[in-house]
Amino acid sequence: MSEAAAIPLDARAPVGMVGGGQLARMTYQAGIALGLTLPVLAEHPDDSAALSGAATSIGSPGSLEALRAFARECQVLTFDHELVPPAHLAALEAEGVVLRPGARAMRFAQDKAHQREVLGALGIPVPFNRRVASVDELAMFGDELGWPCVVKAITGGYDGRGVWIFDDPRQASELFASGREFLAEAFVPIDREIAVLVARRPGGETVLYPAVETVQVDGMFRESVAPAPMANDLRVQVGELAQRIAEATDATGILAIEFFLAEGRVVLNEVATRPHNSGHYTIEGAVTSQFENHLRAVLDWPLGETWLYAPAVVTVNVVGVSETDPRANLRKALAVPGVHVHLYGKGPRPGRKLGHVTALGDDPGEARERAVRAARLITGEETGGLP
Repeated sequence: MSEAAAIPLDARAPVGMVGGGQLARMTYQAGIALGLTLPVLAEHPDDSAALSGAATSIGSPGSLEALRAFARECQVLTFDHELVPPAHLAALEAEGVVLRPGARAMRFAQDKAHQREVLGALGIPVPFNRRVASVDELAMFGDELGWPCVVKAITGGYDGRGVWIFDDPRQASELFASGREFLAEAFVPIDREIAVLVARRPGGETVLYPAVETVQVDGMFRESVAPAPMANDLRVQVGELAQRIAEATDATGILAIEFFLAEGRVVLNEVATRPHNSGHYTIEGAVTSQFENHLRAVLDWPLGETWLYAPAVVTVNVVGVSETDPRANLRKALAVPGVHVHLYGKGPRPGRKLGHVTALGDDPGEARERAVRAARLITGEETGGLP
C-alpha cells in the first residue's frame, strides 16, 4: 500500500467533518484516542457534535462559501451525512480540497437512480426499477411488475423518509404534483435485513466487519444483532458483494451496505458513504470501532481489526416517546447489568433518535433483553427502581 495518499500533519486540523449530528459526535470521541481534535461544520450550535466539545463552525452544508471557509481550516474533509449538493462537492475538488469520500463515491449515496444503474450494470443484485415522473408512468410500471410498488425519492431520502409503498397509482398523485422524478421499484418480499460495514483506504485496502441483522420500524433503524445468524455460504456471498460494491464506488472511509434477504436471494437495499447506525455496536463490541476506522481510512492510516469481543453484540436505539429528557431516567438504565448507554444530547420528542444501548453476551436473546430493557427505562416505557 502506497503512503502517497496519507495526510501529512501540519498546522491545520488533519480532518474536518461536515455535519454536526450524532455520527460526528461519536467520530469526534473516537478521534480523541488518536490525538485528533476533529472540528465540525454544524448548522446549529446545539447540534450533537457541537455539544460534545468539538471545535464548531456554524454553517449550512448547502452553502459553498461556508464549505470553502471550513475547508481552509482542515487538510481533508469527511461527512456525517449526504446532504452537500453534488455541485458543491465537484467545485471543492476542482479547487484542490481533499474530500474523503470524494464526489464520485458520494453520488452513490446521494442519487439512488445512479446507484441502481451503475451497480446493477456490474451484476450487483438490485430490485427491478425505473424512473417515473407521473401517475401514468407509475401505473404502467405497477401493471407490468405487479402491485404493491415502492416509490423512492431519487435524492434526499434517508431513515425511511422519501420512501412510499403504493397499492394503487392514484395514491401517488400528490407526490407527482411536485413535478419531481422518482424511482419506482418492484416490491421485495423481505425475510430479513442485513447490513455490512466496509472500511476502505484511498489505495483500496479494505477490512470488513461481521454482517449484522437489523430491525427497522417505520423505515427507521431500531436494532442490530452481531453477528447475523445465517448460513456460512450466505455470509460469504454477502461479504463478497460488499467488497465488490466498495471497489465499484471507490469509497474512502466507512461504507455501510444494507441488503434484503428475500426468498433465498440477496438484494441490495441502500449504501451510505459514512459511519452508520448499523455499526454503533462496534464501539464496545469490536476491536476497532467504525468511527476510529473511518478516521484511519480517511487519513490513509493502517486499518484496525474488526473481530467481535463477544459471541453476541446487540444494539437497540433509544427513540423518544415523549418530551421527557432521556437523562431523567438514565440512572435506572445504568442499573441494568452490562449495558453501555450512549445519549446524543438531542432535545427529546416522539419518534426522534436520542441515543442507543449496546449489550454483549453469550446469547443474542439474553443480550437483547438487557439492551431493550435499558432503552425502555430511558424513554419511560418501562419503570424500575434503583438498587
